[in-house]
Amino acid sequence: MSVKYKRVLLKLSGEALAGDKGFGLEVETIRKICEGIRDAHALGVQIGIVVGGGNFWRGRSSGEMERTRADQIGMLATAMNGLAVADALEQLGVEVRVQTALSMQQVAEPYIRNRAIRHMEKGRVVIFACGTGNPFFSTDTAAALRAAEINANIIFKATMVDGVYDRDPKKHPDARKYDSLTFSCVLSEKLAVMDSTAATMCRDNALPILVFDILHPENIAKAAMGEPIGTLVTEQ
Repeated sequence: MSVKYKRVLLKLSGEALAGDKGFGLEVETIRKICEGIRDAHALGVQIGIVVGGGNFWRGRSSGEMERTRADQIGMLATAMNGLAVADALEQLGVEVRVQTALSMQQVAEPYIRNRAIRHMEKGRVVIFACGTGNPFFSTDTAAALRAAEINANIIFKATMVDGVYDRDPKKHPDARKYDSLTFSCVLSEKLAVMDSTAATMCRDNALPILVFDILHPENIAKAAMGEPIGTLVTEQ
């Protein structure tokens, strides 16, 4: 089977790794997600992954803590998630490298663009942890940055909903789902795709985003083959 996208950046929410527990790591859920990643990888897709940290820590909800330190804790949460995903993939026979934007040489490689690209060219999945390494930037922005750096064809944003809606579908049963959108529409209507910094970076670098449901991990391979799932965001 032929694939539409040769190199992708997969953005996983931290919450997706918690499964029904709502917090921390749920091993069986992670395994199912990684089976979807393995199947897409088996098609010959080069895959980079950015994982959020919301299953452990949400900096904006940290109360009185100083924002920089709160964001640094969030970066460490993404490193834990990255290692968990790496372990699950390795158990499924997929070769993986974890690269971090903060130095932690005992557990992962430092992020080096050329090395990351070389890993993917050799058939390894690369997991990018610790966001951008800077406070005040979300993991969505990290995904946009890493995707642009590694020359990804597209960002796959795997979420807990099956696309982008005009309103929260969990609160509004009559919410309308979009099949496609422009970044200008996302930014002007403040739609919940990515934060404005990430969306602007994708727009300026002509980097499309496909938003789809990770509750069905087979969607990763379907998306790689160009099947019409989720919501595609581009700039016309």
